[in-house]
Amino acid sequence: MTTPQSEWTLVATPRKSRRYAIGVATLLVVVHVTFAILLRGDSTGVYFRLADQLAFAGIGCLLAAAVLLLTRPRVRVGPRGIAVRNVLGERIVDWDLYEGLSFPDGAAWARIELPDDEYLAVMAIQSNDREYAVDAVDRFRALASEYAPS
Repeated sequence: MTTPQSEWTLVATPRKSRRYAIGVATLLVVVHVTFAILLRGDSTGVYFRLADQLAFAGIGCLLAAAVLLLTRPRVRVGPRGIAVRNVLGERIVDWDLYEGLSFPDGAAWARIELPDDEYLAVMAIQSNDREYAVDAVDRFRALASEYAPS
């Protein structure tokens, strides 16, 4: 069951990795389609048929789609809880389970501390976003102090 956007006070997504992923995906498609067009029969004796060319372009599109999965991470914070969407799935954490947000030294992204020494990676808040990440962590913690039970 999806929650309307208005119920979320904070929505954060990564910035740099999103731009890089889109650039790499575009490059993969352009290179594979270009090579698919240029790989016709030549003097080397190897002949590529139309099916080979389409497959080569299709592989480029599949690789680009896989890279674009890196644009999916998002974290949303609201009165109901925390919705963390990483590359493949989304998980909603109730405020009762929330024990804190940490950003360990050397870590690529933040994480939500859960009971029993468990944690949930928050790929939407990444260290390579620098000031944006600091601002997102500050806003997250401010909302957590407002919504989380004492």
